[in-house]
Amino acid sequence: MIKKRRTNRYTEVYAIGQYISMSAHKARRVIDQIRGLSYVETLMILELMPYRACYPILKLVYSAAANANHNMRFNEASLIISKAEVNEGNTVKKLKPGARGRGYPIKRSTCHITIVLKDLDVEEEYLDSFAFEYKYIHKK
Repeated sequence: MIKKRRTNRYTEVYAIGQYISMSAHKARRVIDQIRGLSYVETLMILELMPYRACYPILKLVYSAAANANHNMRFNEASLIISKAEVNEGNTVKKLKPGARGRGYPIKRSTCHITIVLKDLDVEEEYLDSFAFEYKYIHKK
């Protein structure tokens, strides 16, 4: 079971892809390129990269942006990728039949990918209101 990750529920939304059939090392190669970029830049980079890992990551970024738009009413133009991580999943182990009745092991690795998007405009408003309340309550 994957634990819920702590995020700021007012400024961040996320999407999790589990049991994606590729090694975590290959997915990390792509994730490292997009971490910290804006949503629009990320889409352009993922569509032009030649790696097989780009397609499931692109789907997750689309899904996280749709969550942000539908659930929180965030503007897609002000979204950035605040956190992107890849964890190893289960390894499916099979035996491929070989010559003379032997079996050769095949390992199919999987990974779990998490994409967290942050809205910069909403975060500024949230921090400003929090600072105002703090000053108002702790006034001498």
